[in-house]
Amino acid sequence: MRILVKITCVLFLLMSSCKKKKAPVSYENKINSYVYQGSISSGEVKRIENFPSKYVSKRTVDVWLPKNYSTSKEYAVLYMHDGQNLFDETATWNHQEWKVDEIASKLINEEKIKEFIVVGIHSLPNDRFFDYFPQKSLAYINKKSLDSLHKAAKENGIKEPSLKFTGDAYLKSVVEEIKPYIDKTYAVKTNRENTFIAGSSMGGLISIYAICEYPNIFKGAACLSTHWVGMDVGTGKNQTVSNAIFSYMEDNLPSPAEHKLYFDFGTKTLDAYYVKYEQKLNSLLVSKGFTKDNFLNIKFDGADHSEISWQKRFHIPLTFFLKK
Repeated sequence: MRILVKITCVLFLLMSSCKKKKAPVSYENKINSYVYQGSISSGEVKRIENFPSKYVSKRTVDVWLPKNYSTSKEYAVLYMHDGQNLFDETATWNHQEWKVDEIASKLINEEKIKEFIVVGIHSLPNDRFFDYFPQKSLAYINKKSLDSLHKAAKENGIKEPSLKFTGDAYLKSVVEEIKPYIDKTYAVKTNRENTFIAGSSMGGLISIYAICEYPNIFKGAACLSTHWVGMDVGTGKNQTVSNAIFSYMEDNLPSPAEHKLYFDFGTKTLDAYYVKYEQKLNSLLVSKGFTKDNFLNIKFDGADHSEISWQKRFHIPLTFFLKK
């Protein structure tokens, strides 16, 4: 029980810590965007507050457009999780950001990658863990283990309603609500070859889950500091959740001939728990036919679990996916 209490405490902390004729969006008259007036270094961010959804709670969606964005062109699209941490450090809880606008603009201006826009989907503190957990991997955990996790959570004050996993619903909102709006509103290429998804930590988990669940939608998934340990942080021996996630992936990874996958991890703070999964992930991907041409898994010695670390290497997946 002591281990389960520890697991649940970590879970609670994680909850607190994105010209062709387009299909119509039935709720488009409810969506209003405005130009975000915060600290953006390059390009422009259009903000939509309370993006409506029939699947998950309303949330803010930011759309970054590169400088000189033009409706006479068509752009690739990168969907990113934890959108509140991408562009403006003055507005984040820890005063850190990914510097997505600076990094993307530099690569575009240097003509190293093709032009693209970024859709940053904000997370909600109380929903984040459950929105970002690969929901179908729960089927690979036996009922006794799941019941024990639920019991420990309740004993630590996490009420039953908060134990409803919503990863499938969250991805439905991305694919069936947000993407159609983006496709209709902006000058973008709507096909799989130009659609990517990315996130860090739990955002890394939901990104690999997204490309497994929607291989016809996403060409590539960038998973930085992927939180493989799930609820097992600090237990050492208990890898129930991580084993379930890898088992799900083994059964559902997309075709290596048509997709690209990027993973990375550091060695300090929370990232230290991810080091032991390096070879397991490499072996799994190689066994499924992935090679260095469509799969990267990079170790960054000394890097910690933070936006500062992710901004230093974000150019790598961008170049890997969008290289001209």
